[in-house]
Amino acid sequence: MDKPETDSGGCLCGAVRYTIRSKPFAADYCHCRRCQRVTGAPVSAWMDFKAPQVEWLDNSTLAEYESTSDIRRGFCSKCGSTLTFRSVSHPQYLSLAITSLDNPEKYHPDYHIYTSAQMPWHIIEDEYPRYTEGKT
Repeated sequence: MDKPETDSGGCLCGAVRYTIRSKPFAADYCHCRRCQRVTGAPVSAWMDFKAPQVEWLDNSTLAEYESTSDIRRGFCSKCGSTLTFRSVSHPQYLSLAITSLDNPEKYHPDYHIYTSAQMPWHIIEDEYPRYTEGKT
């Protein structure tokens, strides 16, 4: 039997570490204002997993911020690195920041969401599908 693909990642200071046990089932570029504000960047890159596919390593403590009544954004309480996005309405799923991986070049988004909030000076040059709001 083939061993599932694994990768690891974490925050800038190393206090929070995780392992993923499979490839993501989706990955997107998010242009929403909340992602822009929490990351300080014009766009965020997320990859989506079933929650059990993400294993938090010993002594890792993920802090969370309630950005809306339904959304929790995970980060390192020591260095502030953005790490996760999750909906309390869908606890079976978890999104990880692609750039929090040790080798983020292995994964890439293949669609854009919330382009209604895209910065006008951030030009999208790929041909991936674009959604003015979330993908339904």
